[in-house]
Amino acid sequence: MPRPRKCRIVSGEPIASTYKPCGIPLRNIEVVTLSTEGFEALRLADALNMEHEEAAKQMNVSRPTFSRILSKARYIVAHALTNGYGIEISGGNYALAEDYKNKCCKHKRHKNCCENSKEEN
Repeated sequence: MPRPRKCRIVSGEPIASTYKPCGIPLRNIEVVTLSTEGFEALRLADALNMEHEEAAKQMNVSRPTFSRILSKARYIVAHALTNGYGIEISGGNYALAEDYKNKCCKHKRHKNCCENSKEEN
């Protein structure tokens, strides 16, 4: 039986949840899904130019886990951009930072900490 996933902490929901190529109706293109924690990893590492170790601490994961999340997110975005796909940001195993701070004990794993979670493999 695999170990349960730690809850990943994100600063907030994305401003927009869907991106698509200009001039093409969404119904006419393929859409790929980027997890919310993947979006957060991109924001921390690429938009804020944060070191992986620091970003991993902020997301409540190990540095290798952060690197895997980031690598997968970069692949999804690059795949969508090079093939003209839309990107939907949704799902994942995460809690908003404010909710995590208010509801969860940082020393124990609680099932209710990731209320926004939608398990994806």
